[in-house]
Amino acid sequence: MWFRADLRATDNVALYNACDGGGEVVGLFVITPDEWRQHDYAPVRIELMLRCLAELSVTLAKLRIPLKIIESPSARETAGLVVEAAKRFGCSAVYWNDEYEVNESRRDEQVRKIARDHGIATRSFTDQVVLDPRSIKTGEGRYYTVFTPFKKAWTRMLVADGGVKVLPVPSKRSSMCCDADDVPLKVIGFESGISAELWPGGESHAMKRLERFAAKGMSKYKEERDYPWKPATSVISPYLAVGAISPRQCVDVAVKINTSPTPYETGSPDILHWISEVCWREFFVHVLTGFPRVCMNRAFQMQTERITWNDNAAHLEAWKAGRTGIPIVDAGMRQLLATGWMHNRIRMVTAMFLTKNLFIDWREGERFFMRHLVDGFFASNNGGWQWSASTGTDAAPYFRIFNPVSQGQKFDADGEYVRTWVPELRAVTDGAIHELHEMPRLLRSQIDYPDPIVDLGESREKAIEAFKSLR
Repeated sequence: MWFRADLRATDNVALYNACDGGGEVVGLFVITPDEWRQHDYAPVRIELMLRCLAELSVTLAKLRIPLKIIESPSARETAGLVVEAAKRFGCSAVYWNDEYEVNESRRDEQVRKIARDHGIATRSFTDQVVLDPRSIKTGEGRYYTVFTPFKKAWTRMLVADGGVKVLPVPSKRSSMCCDADDVPLKVIGFESGISAELWPGGESHAMKRLERFAAKGMSKYKEERDYPWKPATSVISPYLAVGAISPRQCVDVAVKINTSPTPYETGSPDILHWISEVCWREFFVHVLTGFPRVCMNRAFQMQTERITWNDNAAHLEAWKAGRTGIPIVDAGMRQLLATGWMHNRIRMVTAMFLTKNLFIDWREGERFFMRHLVDGFFASNNGGWQWSASTGTDAAPYFRIFNPVSQGQKFDADGEYVRTWVPELRAVTDGAIHELHEMPRLLRSQIDYPDPIVDLGESREKAIEAFKSLR
């Protein structure tokens, strides 16, 4: 059983099937620093992954499944090393859960070929998503490019299948062929400096976090989810990213508390909205499967490749450091740097500020987020950035541009979020925190905080003109 981004024993489709025959099973995890660097994985994400891997090893040992750990010196060598390990432990087959990005799909195809040459079977399964992204098509047999019809088709298929099915932990093996390897505490080059206490590892913690949110937060989700200072979201995304919990478990918990005879379609608006967010994740995986160019640093809307973005290194560095002079933007960027996570509303605000006001290429922001996010998941990150930049499928219309000042006033009216992450503004009274230019000049001069690096109105109009010219 080759573990990748599926670090759990509960509801692990490939693991469950590998154990179905009753024979011995060997777990394998491949440390691939070269691949992680190519994919811009954040050190904080790798550290969470290692903590989840450590708990998984303990759980597997109780099932008499040893977890063996090998390291691949380069991404292109991984496939051969997986088959070599299968041969070394006398395995007749290699099981894994599908990943859908271009590089991962090519790697898995290489494993199939090498394994076939050595007489070893391979079996792969749908696990990273609720429904295989290749199974959901329009009436014309095409991949969906707009979320709402995709969601309707996804829900329809899910209901027709009888809803989500969460698999139990596999049964204990009768014997174990070898001892497990030690899980490393660190991987050189991926040290984050962010406290491990912020992101405890393991599927047990992930499920507790989900159940706590279901009991206390899900019933108010739609109403409160956009306020970054409220603990109103599940913050389960890091555990979905490394596979310490499955999307089926997420949906299953939600429908169980949705008191409706048709819990996938009717009932609590808050619960249905949260299920819809799980579906957004599925949609972005669907898009990259059907349109692999988005995995190749390309825009979904090809005409936007003609845009000449601003090449302003000083503006980009100010954005990265949270020193743009726009309080809500700077608060979000500093939250990201300090914790490895950012509230979703603020992700949209910071992304749209970079791409529409600074008019800097969305790929710069996408890469920076991946290099710092504990929940870095390519499909969601790419999909969100292209939505914000108006280059993607189902994108925000190019003329609809968030004003970060009004976003701050609406979703952080008292400035609580900004004061948490921008300490130099803690003495500013409530409403003024988002419009520092209206403060008396003498008072403003006493605050060690930059003026806005760009005029919001002028930059907005320039962005609109640039997109309009494409048409």
